Amino acid sequence: AVFREGRWQWEVAPADANEALCPACHRIRDRYPAGYVTLKGEFFAAHREEILRIARNCETREKAEHPLERIMEVEDVEGGVQITTTDAHLARAIGEAVHDAYKGELEVKYSKEENLVRVYWSR
Repeated sequence: AVFREGRWQWEVAPADANEALCPACHRIRDRYPAGYVTLKGEFFAAHREEILRIARNCETREKAEHPLERIMEVEDVEGGVQITTTDAHLARAIGEAVHDAYKGELEVKYSKEENLVRVYWSR
């Protein structure tokens, strides 16, 4: 990714460009997510791969336009999984995409002090 015209973009860097880590790479390196998406429930357990595919497809769509929006990790937790993201918007988008596809219960909690979002979906 290249920082050009005030934003990060998917481009080849010019030969004389200064090299630096983008904010998403910093978050990944420091293990400091901006979003947490927790997916749980019996329905999730029965449809885990399909639901995780929705999350990955959401990341692919968002990342194509916004290089800083990435999934950091998908971790098994009791009763489901927790997905961490480099950007709060991606976390919310994943939760909404899963909810749009499968309904269930969706809760989104923002912490403005920490610039963080926690998204909970269950069914």
